[in-house]
Amino acid sequence: MKNIPFNAYWITEEEGGSFNQSIIRRNTLDLPQNGVLIKVLYSSLNYKDALSATGNRGVTRKYPHTPGIDAAGIVEESNSTKFQPGDRVIVTGYDLGMNTPGGFGEYINVPDGWIVPLPDSLSMKESMMLGTAGFTAALAMHHLLRCGQKPADGPLLVSGATGGVGSLAVAIASKLGYTVTASTGKPEKTDYLIHIGASEVVDRSSVADQPERMLLRARWAGAIDTVGGNTLAGILKSTKEHGNVACCGNVASPLLSINVYPFILNGINLLGVNTATTPLALRESLWEKLSDEWKPDLSRVETKIVGLDEIYLSIAEILQGKITGRVILEHKDSL
Repeated sequence: MKNIPFNAYWITEEEGGSFNQSIIRRNTLDLPQNGVLIKVLYSSLNYKDALSATGNRGVTRKYPHTPGIDAAGIVEESNSTKFQPGDRVIVTGYDLGMNTPGGFGEYINVPDGWIVPLPDSLSMKESMMLGTAGFTAALAMHHLLRCGQKPADGPLLVSGATGGVGSLAVAIASKLGYTVTASTGKPEKTDYLIHIGASEVVDRSSVADQPERMLLRARWAGAIDTVGGNTLAGILKSTKEHGNVACCGNVASPLLSINVYPFILNGINLLGVNTATTPLALRESLWEKLSDEWKPDLSRVETKIVGLDEIYLSIAEILQGKITGRVILEHKDSL
């Protein structure tokens, strides 16, 4: 493999248990030699990246480390028969950016089984405007459809609707013909949510659980929940009979305290959404959909483009719940 110097976002653990973020120069031979060397042009910021960048051992076990669970770029060198130098590709999920150096570096080296060819109708920048957030929304939608959720069944709730996954879930579901109710704690973003496809916007407090009640008034036919915790419990209790709820986030809490009545009386399906280990065939199929019939109007989704020297500001903001839409990392020296 070639030995190419490049810039990388570098997280180190300091004495006393604190974590430091910096930009350093690395060489491609320092990367794990997994078979396919990719020059990264774009990445994106996800909540998991922010956790990795601040020392969360549930995401990244060993430091120093380069986060970035998303990457779009060009194959530089390959030991694989599947990919050749010059191929335009996407890598999301698996171990990228968790314990394998990720897209916050200008180069990554990954197994060919993690790589998806960039669909012809999708630019690299657009692929990262979608990224893991868009793929998660698409996978949640896939599970709802697999369980028979139809637009005619009634409103579809999306919680945490101003976040990356939430924004794209609203936009994708709306494009597929669903009447979308968006739940948010940011009432000042109501116009934005309507702009990207929501028919109704409700305050997150109205979706929260009431623990003393076994069931709540049925309000929506199904839901995509990006929040978890008390919000997910409330959604399950207020989903109509035989509805489906896709769970894909835990920004409020990873804990779920609920009785069994939504399941045994109303027949609710709680669907887990695990994007990291989605089989490659399904991953490729969903990316093709995201480039075609499921592709939302990305010009409507609030998007911020940052360089490697600016990403630390957005990491702080996403941890504070201040990000709306998507943050795209552009490796300007690589373009």
